[in-house]
Amino acid sequence: MALFGVVAALRRPRLLLVVERETPFRLWRRSKSTNPDRPFEKILVANRGEIACRVMKTCKRMGIKTVAVHSDVDGDALHSRMADERVCIGPAPSAESYLNMDAILEAVQSTGAQAVHPGYGFLSENTLFADKLSKAGVVFIGPGASAIEAMGDKIQSKKIARRASVNMIPGVDAVVQDADHAVRLAEEIGYPVMIKASAGGGGKGMRIAWNEQETREGFHLASQEAKSGFGDDRLLIERYVDQARHIEVQVLADSHGNAIYLNERECSIQRRNQKVIEEAPSTFVDPEMRKAMGQQAIQLAKAVGYVSAGTVEFLVDSQKRFYFLEMNTRLQVEHPITEYITGFDLVEQMIRVAAGQQLRIRQEDVGIDGWAVECRVYSEDPKRFLPSIGRLSTYIEPEKSPHVRVETGIVEGSQISIYYDPLISKLVTHGKDRNEALHRMASALDQYLIKGVKHNVPILRAILTHPRFVSGDITTKFIAEEYPEGFSGIQLTERQEKELIATACLVHIRQQWKAAQIQNIDRDSFQPLLPTEWDLRIVVGDKVYEALVNWDADNDDEILVTALGEELRVFSFSPWSSPLLDVTVSDADVTIQCLERIGHNYKLRHHGTVFDVSVLSVPEAELIHYMPKKSGVDSYQFIKAPMPGKIVEVLVKEGEEVAAGVPVCVIEAMKSQTLLTAECDGKVKKIFIEPGQFVQENENLVELD
Repeated sequence: MALFGVVAALRRPRLLLVVERETPFRLWRRSKSTNPDRPFEKILVANRGEIACRVMKTCKRMGIKTVAVHSDVDGDALHSRMADERVCIGPAPSAESYLNMDAILEAVQSTGAQAVHPGYGFLSENTLFADKLSKAGVVFIGPGASAIEAMGDKIQSKKIARRASVNMIPGVDAVVQDADHAVRLAEEIGYPVMIKASAGGGGKGMRIAWNEQETREGFHLASQEAKSGFGDDRLLIERYVDQARHIEVQVLADSHGNAIYLNERECSIQRRNQKVIEEAPSTFVDPEMRKAMGQQAIQLAKAVGYVSAGTVEFLVDSQKRFYFLEMNTRLQVEHPITEYITGFDLVEQMIRVAAGQQLRIRQEDVGIDGWAVECRVYSEDPKRFLPSIGRLSTYIEPEKSPHVRVETGIVEGSQISIYYDPLISKLVTHGKDRNEALHRMASALDQYLIKGVKHNVPILRAILTHPRFVSGDITTKFIAEEYPEGFSGIQLTERQEKELIATACLVHIRQQWKAAQIQNIDRDSFQPLLPTEWDLRIVVGDKVYEALVNWDADNDDEILVTALGEELRVFSFSPWSSPLLDVTVSDADVTIQCLERIGHNYKLRHHGTVFDVSVLSVPEAELIHYMPKKSGVDSYQFIKAPMPGKIVEVLVKEGEEVAAGVPVCVIEAMKSQTLLTAECDGKVKKIFIEPGQFVQENENLVELD
């Protein structure tokens, strides 16, 4: 695309408009298109990352021009490059850029955009933003401000839902005043309780409490997160539905009184109240329950005059009783799985409805075509479920197909920043049934190569093949119950061990072949001189395996490995330099990643878990017994930052006596706040931090004596 480099200096000094077009720049008139298949000429996407890219793809397919907005650090981001025009709206902190209404409105005016799609998060559910756009004569691609306000306030939304005859969770329709008030309300309702922000959503500002102490701590953290994330620290409290499933219904309504539901999504696999894996439909919902939930969702949408795509979320107990949780007045992160099973583009439907068009879909048109699964790939450490920042030194996505979809806003070299959500991508697969969709997802995750940051692909891969998940026996507590200490890897089965050992032998012999090409050449044949038979010891953790390997230089993509009492024929046609190895081990096809090669030591990822593997000849293997052992002693003297972030609050003073478990400070990273506690009894010797300070991972925060 030709770059004319037209840079217009606007009234705000930091606001720059960069126009990338093949035709000279001009402002579009603020009027809708006369072409019904292209309702608008130009749409500004008031978001970033994968959702901005997702919206732009539909716009481009519909022939609609797009405008991207970006912060200083996102100038070269994928969403900025995808758009026809882009505007810088401020520095990195979201409060000064993606939440800066004035800057975005100025970008709308300067580019002549007729409509704004807010994506999700940021200003997508901000009534003031929607109202300002309306007054400026710009279409907000979403519901009206009154519906956003009614459903955005959880206290108000519960009252409306009750009047609309929607099933309700026992609770109190009152704002929690302080920690003491929270305790009194919790005791009235009965433990366990859910403390959550009245405004916002997405798992932010939510805490579960089982007793008085957890209620007080939950009130403190939830109010802080709510204020930081939504600018509104009001909280409400209700009964926590134990053994619950999180099931939501997608609705779609137009301004002509038509409303339909597009089936349900199962969103029970969560950590910290944030969804990780979603699927559609749900294994738990039968046709009668689906119809009942869908009808109640429509009742609620009509009760608030809802127009656009929206989602009504329910908690469902073991007896299939469902209770209203909240309504998200925006496009959901997990909307692609609904698109897969229904065949409808939800972004396109939102655009058409915003332009005043009637829905072209009737309820009887909505079916269920197969099964779809979505995994949210996060930049985080699955051992502790804490965010990870850094630059993506290697980024290879799974091979795409009609049944494998990757929604992302990053490329290799992108920086995962402390300022924004740690979502790397959404990986979505579809199949004729659940088993096929899960199998395709597992294969896609095996192909996903990410280096430079920690990520949650290993635990996603483990969950997909967990017997409990495969059976459909899941609740919102699945991760907490199955991985209470976080995720450190899987225990390989005997078959998986054989696959790992056999592949390690192939990788090692290939490595030796490359080395021999340089230093050990037969001058007559110009071929490396390597033995055809290898007696190897493969060390994986504290286990040592014996392997006898036969290899033919004329067929260097295949070896014969005898290990663990079985003869394994191994071959791979993957390029030697490729970190992704598609390997066949005795007729079983597997994908194993070779993340690192240093001498005889390799890092191999199998079934999502990374294994440190050493491949040694028999004489070398005898030296294993002389290697020093790692010390397992931990020091509790220093409380360290578990991740990069900003210190929100320091809760102790120097000289203060603290007991194990006492809160010490609150750290915020990527929109979430974490309470750090003392790991042992002691006295606060030194405090190295203060509120507002940015810290790095493993930085000392507090020293205990």
